[in-house]
Amino acid sequence: MTATDTVVTSAVNPRKTTPGVRRETVAPRSMAKARIEQLSLTAFIVIPFAAIVAAIPLGWGQWIAWRDVIVASVLYMVTGHGITVGFHRYFTHSGFKTSRPVRIALAVAGNMAIEGPVIRWVADHRRHHAFSDKDGDPHSPWRYGPGPRALTKGFWHAHIGWLFDLEQTDQQRYAPDLLADRDLVRVSRLFAPLAATSLFLPALIGYLWGGSLTAALEMFFWAGLVRVGVLHHVTWSTNSICHIVGKRPYKSRDRSANVWPLAFVSMGESWHNLHHSEPTLARHGVKNWQVDTSAYLIKLAETLRLVRDVRWPDHERLKARTVASVA
Repeated sequence: MTATDTVVTSAVNPRKTTPGVRRETVAPRSMAKARIEQLSLTAFIVIPFAAIVAAIPLGWGQWIAWRDVIVASVLYMVTGHGITVGFHRYFTHSGFKTSRPVRIALAVAGNMAIEGPVIRWVADHRRHHAFSDKDGDPHSPWRYGPGPRALTKGFWHAHIGWLFDLEQTDQQRYAPDLLADRDLVRVSRLFAPLAATSLFLPALIGYLWGGSLTAALEMFFWAGLVRVGVLHHVTWSTNSICHIVGKRPYKSRDRSANVWPLAFVSMGESWHNLHHSEPTLARHGVKNWQVDTSAYLIKLAETLRLVRDVRWPDHERLKARTVASVA
C-alpha cells in the first residue's frame, strides 16, 4: 500500500473526526467567489431540469431521432461511469489501483457529468461517509428529524438543497491526496470547459450526423441537456431515496438502503446498503441478479490489465455482516 492509499483509507473512515460538530467540517470561502459558484451551479441544475420537463411533450410530438437516443445513451454511460467508477469507487474509496492515463481519463469523464470538479466531489463524499446520517453529513435526509414534515424537508435537502450551501467541505482535510496530485488539480480547474464540452459536443455530432442545424439543436437538447439532467437526478437519488426507503440486508451505522428500481440507471450505485457496510468494495451489487454495470466495467478493465488490486467482495466477510433477520 502506498502513502497515497493510506491517506485515502483514513479519509474514508476518519476516526479522528468529532461527531456532532457540523461547522468543523467546512472551510471558509470568499463570499463573492461562493456567490458566483452558486449562480453557475443554479444554471447547471435548473436548465437541464427544465429540459427534462420539456422533453415529455417534445418526445410525444416525435421531435427526437434514433441518433439522439444513441448519442445520449453513450454519453450517459461514459459520464455516468466517470462518476460511479472514477469519482466514487476509485478516487473516493480506492476500490482499485490504476495507471496515470486511466486516472486522468476517469477524472475527465467524471467532470463531464457536470456534478462538480473531481476534488470537490470526492471531499464531499468522504465527509458524507465520516458522518453518514449524523450531524455533519452534508446531505442526510434525516437532518431535520424523522417526522413526515421534517423528512420531506430533509429529502429536498439531501436531493438538491445541500448543493447551495455557501460553506463547502474542507478539501485539505478530506482530499489531501487528490490536492497533492497535479493531474487531478489541473482536471478540477478545467471543470468549466469540460462541462461546456459535455453540453455542446452533442450539437456538433448532431450537425455532422444529421447534416442540419435542426439536427444539431435536437442532439444538443436530448444528448446534452436532458442527458445531464437525468444523470443529475439519478445520482442525487442515491443521497435522498437510498437513505430513506429500501432494504437493509447488511449491518451499517446509518440508514443506507438498497433500492432495486434504480440499479440499472444508477450503474449499480443504488445497492447502497452494502456500500455503506463495506465502502471500499469495487462491487456494490454482490448477488448474481443485482445489476452493477460499474463493477462489470471494472472487471473488464481488470481483465485487460488496465486496473489492478481490485477490492472484490469476500463472501465470508459479507456473511458475517448480514443482518440476522434476513440471513
